Amino acid sequence: MRPTSPVLVCFRDDLRLADNPALAAPVSSGHSIVPVFIWAPEEEGNWRPGAASNWWLDASLRALSRELEERGSRLIVRRGPTSTALAELIEQTEASGVFWNRVYRPLVLKRDSILKSEIQRRGVAVECFNGSLLFEPGTILNSSGKPFAVFTPFWRTCLAKAVAAPVHDVPSRLRVPESWPDSLQVSELRLRPTIDWASGLRDTWQPGERGARAQLDRFRQTALDTYGESRDHPGITSTSRLSPHLKFGEISARQIWRAIDHLSGDRFLRQLAWREFSYHLLYTHPQSVEQPLRREFEHFPWKDDPEAFSAWTRGRTGYPFVDAGMRELWRTGWMHNRARMLAASLLVKHLLIAWQEGAAWFWDTLVDADLANNTMGWQWVAGCGADAAPYFRIFNPVLQGEKFDPTGEYVRHWVPELAQMPDAWIHQPWRAPRSILANAGVELGRTYPYPIVDHDEARRRALAAWRNVNATLSLSHLLV
Repeated sequence: MRPTSPVLVCFRDDLRLADNPALAAPVSSGHSIVPVFIWAPEEEGNWRPGAASNWWLDASLRALSRELEERGSRLIVRRGPTSTALAELIEQTEASGVFWNRVYRPLVLKRDSILKSEIQRRGVAVECFNGSLLFEPGTILNSSGKPFAVFTPFWRTCLAKAVAAPVHDVPSRLRVPESWPDSLQVSELRLRPTIDWASGLRDTWQPGERGARAQLDRFRQTALDTYGESRDHPGITSTSRLSPHLKFGEISARQIWRAIDHLSGDRFLRQLAWREFSYHLLYTHPQSVEQPLRREFEHFPWKDDPEAFSAWTRGRTGYPFVDAGMRELWRTGWMHNRARMLAASLLVKHLLIAWQEGAAWFWDTLVDADLANNTMGWQWVAGCGADAAPYFRIFNPVLQGEKFDPTGEYVRHWVPELAQMPDAWIHQPWRAPRSILANAGVELGRTYPYPIVDHDEARRRALAAWRNVNATLSLSHLLV
């Protein structure tokens, strides 16, 4: 590449300036830089960004644009197809190189491989980097040289390796080209919802690189010391809430690791490694976004129950801890991890609705909707993933609520119609005496629903379905 010629730096899942290898490389070599964002959701296939992700992306792109402008640069925004947009920009800027950080979603990896070859045939250099993970997929292997299918040995292997230090921060000024190509305004992408349901998202989050750093600082100062004891309790501020910032690359996994590692935040770093494990699994098993990793689940008798699914999405299952989580999701675009596990378990085991339907709902409504984490989280709960909880482990929504929300603070906040229920009954209002319900202003079936299904009955039904699948598979094996 000619040092005097500009290069294109493509921003994708890395909407930050600090610890951005694709940006740091041309900065260090003295190139003028044309920062680029190309909007091509159709290239994601069935997994184009959902509504909540689009809301966050809109705010994050605006924040990135401001950060660039403060350094004398600007963000060039184009619509896809990506190959067409890049070809036009290369011609318009006479760029000698294109830089990007790898995106590890299967369709994007495939597209990028083709793009790289097309660009190189034009005589333009392409340089790609790992900007999102602690370790490149394919580098954490077992003693046989194969990818891990169980988390604990994966985690031990990660701990035995050194995490690369974040790359140097970007300078206060960026070298810019002599002239700029045309650009869309971020608003022209029309990412914001046409109906303003996002007020709860605005009240909850500060998208952008500065918001990510502020959130990391808050977590270190207020919750890290008690994270191990309190992280399963959604009624208190106990988790990092960094997941959407990580999803959009406003902060890197390396930055978080470096900030937490010397503070003995092992329990939190372990959760960061679960994210890593999910990405490595998706890289090895790209079909897992649609298909169970454990093939026997292809024969599971999932039910088509639109009415039950709708009640689940609206937080009207009659199980207060689950309903609190689903309402938190709808209001803020996020849900505490304990509530996610319980809500997912209720859908796939109590209601026998396929995990893929739940994954699609989370994909559309979560601001941290991440294909690897979302897929592997749902497969874990459903019992069909790598290192998954066994299918016969069926969470009891009442006991889970009493254990992790003992005073009902979480339920009272998100299910206000139960706010006056005593602690002893708030997770099982249908069992409360009539006088207790009357004093709390609760009328079951009208102000709050009865349970959508009885837990003991649902558990028996789920286990029977699983036994039948196992029996059928065993018989098929004998008949072969």
